[in-house]
Formats: sequence, structure tokens, C-alpha cells
Amino acid sequence: MTEKEIQKLKDENAALRAEVNKLKDEMVRLVGRNLDLTERMEVDMELRRRVEVARELLDGNINRQRNADLQDDGQLMAMIELKVEQERSYQQPDFDSKALAQVLGVSHERLMRLFRHQSIHRTPDAYIDNLRTLYALRLLREHPQYTIAVIAEDAGFSSVRTLQRRVQEAIGMTPVDYRIMLTRDM
Repeated sequence: MTEKEIQKLKDENAALRAEVNKLKDEMVRLVGRNLDLTERMEVDMELRRRVEVARELLDGNINRQRNADLQDDGQLMAMIELKVEQERSYQQPDFDSKALAQVLGVSHERLMRLFRHQSIHRTPDAYIDNLRTLYALRLLREHPQYTIAVIAEDAGFSSVRTLQRRVQEAIGMTPVDYRIMLTRDM
């Protein structure tokens, strides 16, 4: 190959790399946008669920909801969301499905059946992990000065590695990459 042909190949390679980098940046931007839209949708769904619960409370169903032998799965799911999210129990690393069952006064088996049939999360532990992951993503966004270790601890993860795995599974990038993406968009 001549020097000219080699230079031409190098130029083409550089142009292709630049295009790949543009595509990566666009993908990161789209993932961030998708996350924002997903979070907005989850907030809207959460508000709708809370309004439904408030209506039931106003209708005088308080005693029925406090009953440990609740028959209505929808009410029990609403109670779970209110208790876990208001009290932020998920921020405690040792909070798991057994602790949730104890808080609600229902058996662990009842809780497992409930999640299998009434939730998009297959298990209560998956639900708790999802809450932790969403909270960690919020912390990454709102507190860029926090270290990844502090965010893992605040969100209730038992280790930084667990946080990294959960964020990678949820959005396809590490917490550090997510933070870099956020700073690039500013």
C-alpha cells in the first residue's frame, strides 16, 4: 500500500470513529430522556394510586385496611406502597420481603402470592430493589457531589457493587457513566 492509501484509510477510520462517538452520545441522550419519561410516568401512576387509597380511606374503609387478614389484594398493594414509600423502609439495607410481611402483619407466603398475582414485580424483594434503584438514580441526578458509596448507602444497598449491578440492569450503564451523561447534557 502506498502512503496515500494508508492515509486515506486512516482518515476513513477517524471519520467512522467520530460517527460512532456521535451515535454513542445520541444513545446516551435518548436513554436519559427515556429515564426521565419513565420516572414521570411512575410518579403519575403513584399519584393515581394514592388518590385511590385516599378515596377508600375517606369512604370509611380504614378498619378493613388495617386488618391483617385483608382479602382485597388491591388494598394490600396500596398499603404496601404507602408504608414502604412514605417511611422509606427500603433505605434500610436489611429491609427485605420478610421485614415487609412483618410490618404489614401478613405471612410471608401471602405476600409472595400477592406479588406473583398483583404486581409488575415478581417478588417483594424485586419491588424493594426497584425502589432503591430509582432512589439511587435520583440521588445521582440531584447530588453530583455525593460519592457512589454514599449513594449506595443512602439508597439502602448492601454494597457499591450491588448498586452498580442494579443500575446497569435498569438503564444499561454504570452509575459513573450515568453521572457523566448527566453532566454532558448540562
